[in-house]
Amino acid sequence: MNVRPRVVILGGGFGGLYAALHLGRVPIDVTLIDRRNHHLFQPLLYQVATGGLSPADIASPLRWILRQQKNTRVLLAEATDIDPRRKRVILRDEEVPYDTLIVATGARHHYFGHDGWEALAPGLKSIEDATEIRSRILLAFELAERETEPERRRALLSFVIVGAGPTGVEMAGALAEISKDTLKHEFRAIRPADARILLLEGTDRVLPGYPPDLSMKARRSLAKLGVEVRTSSIVTGLDDGSVTVGRGDGSERIPARTVLWAAGVQASSLGVNLARRCGAQLDQAGRILVETDLSLPGCPEIRVIGDLACFTHQTGEPLPGVAPVAMQQGRYAAEEIARALRGERARPFRYHDKGSLATIGRNSAVAEVGNFHFSGYPAWLLWCFVHLFYLIEFEDRLLVMIQWAWNYFTFNRSARLITWNRYTPIPPAGSAPHPEEGSGKRDRPGRPAPPPPPGSAEMQPEPSRARRHP
Repeated sequence: MNVRPRVVILGGGFGGLYAALHLGRVPIDVTLIDRRNHHLFQPLLYQVATGGLSPADIASPLRWILRQQKNTRVLLAEATDIDPRRKRVILRDEEVPYDTLIVATGARHHYFGHDGWEALAPGLKSIEDATEIRSRILLAFELAERETEPERRRALLSFVIVGAGPTGVEMAGALAEISKDTLKHEFRAIRPADARILLLEGTDRVLPGYPPDLSMKARRSLAKLGVEVRTSSIVTGLDDGSVTVGRGDGSERIPARTVLWAAGVQASSLGVNLARRCGAQLDQAGRILVETDLSLPGCPEIRVIGDLACFTHQTGEPLPGVAPVAMQQGRYAAEEIARALRGERARPFRYHDKGSLATIGRNSAVAEVGNFHFSGYPAWLLWCFVHLFYLIEFEDRLLVMIQWAWNYFTFNRSARLITWNRYTPIPPAGSAPHPEEGSGKRDRPGRPAPPPPPGSAEMQPEPSRARRHP
């Protein structure tokens, strides 16, 4: 009796999904494990957070994507550990055996030792994060409409974004457009255009992963939108109503009821256990140092890809944790499995950088393609076409294109929904805009948010989205 090789893939993001798709016709048995039932197109997640798109526009069920691959099954589960000696993936309630393992569990928010800040300043990594941020933003305007005390109203209309990588820049630009265009005629007691949008960055320029000339153009575009940019600024304190920012030898307390986190990421916690069991090393962001073929030293049957992998063999510096890297690594891992079955020699992984894109707002973006740098409307058009092309399903491409066209001509964002648990009462005027989203990560209604720990958190550029043009 011939037993086919068993390949297990952890994570249904770009890396894991691309690996699964390219193993569809290989004579093996594939098991894809993810704790969510959908693949998420993260580069457009900020548009869900700002009401431009609905979650279903940028997410597709994994079972639907892989329905034609008869050698592939999908499990909705969470891996808690890996046993390389017995070749088992440990789930909460069972073990899954493998012959080859591809680990693509991605990254999570990094608060630089201040994990208590997550309840006060959510990051943007999942649909749950996006819908919560959307609710906080919209609720801030709703509460400001009812607030009569000027200082509290100003705090409600102040939005602070920590981190000026692509996520932070895109969020700031979208917030500016919401306040100046989308909500222009919808309120009576406030002028949404009076909203203060503050973008903080710990380095000396926005988009620190981009060339300096594009960073300068992005900053100018943000200024035209009315976004206040502060570089070389470090968040040293955060509470329910303000942000404390250190700059040089001084510090400033900024009243703001809505704070969003885009300052950095760290690899998933599963990587720590895997590195310890295989004797691999971790970098400062928790990523596992991999070999030239993305395998682990001492565990050649395990390949680590995407945001969890630290690959330095090409340039001496780690590859950026962006979608194109994960896609290419997933495709490479699948090809190497097929080559091994044919008895062919392994080849080292090589990343082909096709450039980078970041959008600031309507008709405004920056682009680096090879040695060419450009910005403005041409870069914005390129950004639109590239992101449409890399959406997984044709239906999603069509829906997003129609929605973008409608939003462009009407200045509307039709997905501006405030959602929360049905048992949560509408907060009174002057309260903090922190609705309960039922995500399991936030404090329950009526329970005070945990106080931030003492000390300082140094802002760093956002490694996971620094260069993400596919």
